[in-house]
Amino acid sequence: MIDRVAEQSPLGGLERWLADEEVTELMVNAGTEIWIERHGHLEHVGRMRASTLLAVVEQLLAPVGRRLDRAHPSVDARLPDGSRLCATIPPIAVDGPCITIRRFPAAHLSLAAFTNADTADLLRTVVRRRSNIVVSGATSSGKTTLLDALAHELEHDARVITLEDVAELRLRHPHVVRLETREATPDGVGEITLAHMLRTALRMRPDRLVVGEVRGAEAVHLLQALNTGHDGSLCTIHANSATDALARLATLVLQETGGWPMASVHHHVARAVDVVVHVARQSDGARVVVEVAEVVYPTLERPALEVRPLATDAGVVGSLSRVRR
Repeated sequence: MIDRVAEQSPLGGLERWLADEEVTELMVNAGTEIWIERHGHLEHVGRMRASTLLAVVEQLLAPVGRRLDRAHPSVDARLPDGSRLCATIPPIAVDGPCITIRRFPAAHLSLAAFTNADTADLLRTVVRRRSNIVVSGATSSGKTTLLDALAHELEHDARVITLEDVAELRLRHPHVVRLETREATPDGVGEITLAHMLRTALRMRPDRLVVGEVRGAEAVHLLQALNTGHDGSLCTIHANSATDALARLATLVLQETGGWPMASVHHHVARAVDVVVHVARQSDGARVVVEVAEVVYPTLERPALEVRPLATDAGVVGSLSRVRR
């Protein structure tokens, strides 16, 4: 249990773990149980009172202008240090308030941190040939960090526009415009969605679009952009494999459009996306690229979405044939 003196601090005693650079995620369950992720492994490190946790969440949200109450019992927010906060309270958090703070490494990781030298060289080639890239993986698999590493390979004279629900990317690039979605006001107005931001970004002369995560109506607008000359864009998506990533994109398109024939959706996805890079978290906590695959153009005989392996976790197995420029 956190002692009463520590609980009087602005962060209720949680600062000891938030100050530890080796801690990548901090979680408090049901307002009491404190867990951290360190070196890819979860540890139970203590307990605190639910009332203290609620005060901590209020303290964290105050500078960023987000609210959390019974009318709005969940919130996602970017903290001043760049960490991402997700908090929930009853009635949706059945056992008590919960908070998750995901922290990002102070040092940027290179492609070499995710894979071997040959596959890293392949990924650099894919980026420099202006391929449209989808980074796929499960939750906390390293998608955003890998996206950051890939974006480091972009040409320095490009105008890069990033679009995220919660701004996490910190690209090392001289010309970056960062856009972030906005929730609706308590009156239900003023919401800025990722789909809306994407339409706005296309009017801002982007050379490269970097979308933090595709998970809704923005999928249609992104694929249309990729099919109309905005080559070399990057995004992430939750999926279990490269093939599943394409299937998920197709599903998102169908959810938004409804009436499109499946063959047309597959054609749209395959024409827009060139390469899928799948990243996974290993049992030792390491995040590694386990699959790099090139999307195969569909034909009348083979209309389904298919990929051709370019690399596995063992190394490069093929070369890129799709070239945008």
